[in-house]
Amino acid sequence: MKHPMIIQGGMGAGVSNWHLAKEVSKNGFLGVVSCTAQDNILVRRLQEGDPGGDVRRAMAAFPDQSFVHEALKKYFVEDGIGDCRYKQIPMFILNAPNELKKLNILASYVEVFLAKEGHSGVVGINVLEKIQMPNIYLIYGAMLAGVDYVIVGAGIPREIPGVIEKLANKEKSSLHINVEGAGKEDDYKMELDPSEFFQLSEIKTAKPYFLAIVSSNTLAMTLAKKALGRVDGFIVEYPSAGGHNAPPRQRGAFNEAGEPIYGNKDLVDLKKIKALGFPFWLAGSYGNPEKLKEALDNGAEGIQTGTAFAFCQESGFTEDLKRKAIELSKKLTGNVFTDPKASPTGFPFKVLDIKGTLSEFSEYIKRPRSCNLGYLRQLFKKENGTVGYRCPAEPVDAFVAKGGHEEKTEKCKCLCNALIANIGMPTKYESGYIEKPLVTVGDCFNKISEFLKSQDNQSYFAADVLDYLLAYSK
Repeated sequence: MKHPMIIQGGMGAGVSNWHLAKEVSKNGFLGVVSCTAQDNILVRRLQEGDPGGDVRRAMAAFPDQSFVHEALKKYFVEDGIGDCRYKQIPMFILNAPNELKKLNILASYVEVFLAKEGHSGVVGINVLEKIQMPNIYLIYGAMLAGVDYVIVGAGIPREIPGVIEKLANKEKSSLHINVEGAGKEDDYKMELDPSEFFQLSEIKTAKPYFLAIVSSNTLAMTLAKKALGRVDGFIVEYPSAGGHNAPPRQRGAFNEAGEPIYGNKDLVDLKKIKALGFPFWLAGSYGNPEKLKEALDNGAEGIQTGTAFAFCQESGFTEDLKRKAIELSKKLTGNVFTDPKASPTGFPFKVLDIKGTLSEFSEYIKRPRSCNLGYLRQLFKKENGTVGYRCPAEPVDAFVAKGGHEEKTEKCKCLCNALIANIGMPTKYESGYIEKPLVTVGDCFNKISEFLKSQDNQSYFAADVLDYLLAYSK
């Protein structure tokens, strides 16, 4: 198998949508859809009336039409909800109802179906190891739609390859869930038995390739030797990449701006990566032709780049955010801050300073603290043996009452709501408050203006990015 040379990154919630993935895939590379919060994105698209009918067309091909009819009856609004508030779906818990599991299977199916529709290119999905509970269902839905690659980062996805293999064989599979305070006797997991949801004789589930996003040689070697199933390759991500970054090896060291300091210990030894014998791609400020050539010269299959595609016309960011971001880049005034406190995960998270978003402290303090989507909640074992759920971005008193440390709540932001607001689907409240966006990009952000055909242009397309990246070979 000759793998694609360019992987389009799986960004945020709905930024790497099916429109973007399809355009990259049609051009012969790996288009990737992000499946973060995909269940909420699906139901909000339906509540907006599904303009153009794309979602309903994909749903019509789903193998369980009884559930499709239930979902449409519950969430579809013919002419859209206008300025009304979205109907919420339940947050995931360990004993989540089958309806929520099916909704996640359906959501990833729809996104991959649309990304693959009408061409023969390859398509991948990106899920986060840190958002564990929905993953087995998202992966299965994507497999039902014929996904070609499953990409997992933000953790140690040791079990995912085995999950993929069992699901491809239509076998019952499970994924262990991390619970703080759990003992050796505890066994928390999410399970999926395909026969409980589908008539197995009527479905096809080919095995996709599995790529792990790694930021250290140790993690790559661990997955190569101890993964429960076959690893097909690695995406080696450096700390200049957008989104969540692995914490630096030197803890407690910050620069004058308050950013964590990365040093030589955080560099990956590519000779050791190459010696593992797996295909690998390089990511983190590799979105230019010189870095693509450098990656190939170092033995990589190619590169993964997200920021380069983030603000193109096909991406899911709102037009307002794209316009503001491109203007910042044209003036070379975009400031990217590696925020050590923004993410409820405790991982550093890169934030673009942009007016009207939570990057502004004045906007951050206006937000009423709440946790109503719950993707980044932490699971913990209570004294009575049951499992609880807490988030540093929820009300401080509630977090502390659940055993959380108050200092973790300082400057912590609700990424779940902010990332969905990025794509124009903000949660609205009875008080009148509307969730604000929070934009994440890599350190190479100011280079995106190079994709414009001229400085008079206000927009660019995915094809412009690809033409730019391939310039070294022309």
